[in-house]
Amino acid sequence: MIEVSNLTKRYAGRTAVDGISFTVARGEIVGLLGPNGAGKSTTMRVLSGFMPASSGTVRVAGFDVFHDGEEARRHIGYMPENNPLYLEMRVREYLKFRARLKGLGWRRSRERVTTVMEQCGLTDVGRRIIGQLSKGYKQRVGLADALVHEPDLIILDEPTIGLDPQQIRSVRTLIKSLAGKHTVLISTHILPEVEMMCGRVLIMYNGRVLASDTPENLQRRMAGGSQVIAEIAAPQAALEAAIAALPDVEQFDIVETDGAFFRCALTPPEGIDLRPALAALASQNGWPLRELTRSRHSLEDIYVQVTKPKSEDPE
Repeated sequence: MIEVSNLTKRYAGRTAVDGISFTVARGEIVGLLGPNGAGKSTTMRVLSGFMPASSGTVRVAGFDVFHDGEEARRHIGYMPENNPLYLEMRVREYLKFRARLKGLGWRRSRERVTTVMEQCGLTDVGRRIIGQLSKGYKQRVGLADALVHEPDLIILDEPTIGLDPQQIRSVRTLIKSLAGKHTVLISTHILPEVEMMCGRVLIMYNGRVLASDTPENLQRRMAGGSQVIAEIAAPQAALEAAIAALPDVEQFDIVETDGAFFRCALTPPEGIDLRPALAALASQNGWPLRELTRSRHSLEDIYVQVTKPKSEDPE
């Protein structure tokens, strides 16, 4: 659905996007993750045809957004970060107006407005003036606007910025419902949003894409040496001897918690999961097992690891 090759965007005195390349398949929800100033919004604007690139190529649904811009835009729904709306218009009136601007006929525009209002939970506020709506409902109007012409690709720049937790959950559910039928590209600097909504992550930093993979694969790549934590009720000496005899345990630590339970932290070599061996050990010895988990890297851990400098400057 999206093919980006060597995309560069320069402004006077700086490079906002520096030769990035990536693809997004049809039906994916992909998160473009990075801090403010990483080049996310610039990338979104170039993809949507809002601004030209300095060099490189971008194709959406097979159309070059620079040379076949009008045709490419028919396949794109774009909600920018500031979500510009005509605040003096009523919701249904505004969406009909936008549908007509996007080339839909009178009958088709009425049908699509009704559909997207139901899809985005706007039916009850269709006659309300947009300026009188809450921020959450305004975001829903922006999403409905992006969806009204049935685009293949939905581009959302910081779609949950400024919303309260309940509104974020509502918008998140709506975005996840678009998977499969639409391709969705979401720009955000909020890490939990990516984990909750996206099947793949593109990590941007200083105008470059540093990583592109599913959250699960990124975690797997960082999983070497991940500790296994177990809480087992057993005689301490016997427990220490049994763990020391296990293969693939590089180091371990045992601390008493409460009662007869000991908290055991074990570090294996890369790619080894010690949980089956620990479960079997507890079962064979008749020791109660209260906890058995493997430490999981959060997306924040992954982001910090990917974006940290290769070497520290000397003090």
